[in-house]
Amino acid sequence: QVQLVESGGGLVQAGGSLRLSCAASVSISSFYNMGWYRQAPGKQRELVASITIGGITNYQSSVRGRFTISRDNAKNTVYLQMNSLKPEDTAVYYCNAGSLLENPGRYWGQGTQVTVSS
Repeated sequence: QVQLVESGGGLVQAGGSLRLSCAASVSISSFYNMGWYRQAPGKQRELVASITIGGITNYQSSVRGRFTISRDNAKNTVYLQMNSLKPEDTAVYYCNAGSLLENPGRYWGQGTQVTVSS
């Protein structure tokens, strides 16, 4: 059974940084795509960033240049480094994983809250 466990969320002031981690219970080499989504209150869940098994990354335009996604296959972990955080980045952040044909992937973590104060 695949489990994705996020950590690293919290409360930070605007301009600060956080690093989210997503630890998988299986080898992440089995997932073509891994990504981070977020959902703010009253809004739809949206893609923040994704990374393929080959290391190709994709970012939502509002976070490009501020956020960096990376994957460590040896640790079965995906990271999201978030710098220059803004209040509008406040949301629950979810880890996601799946195959090439799945968008989003079929596996989700439980989510971690990120709150950015102004």
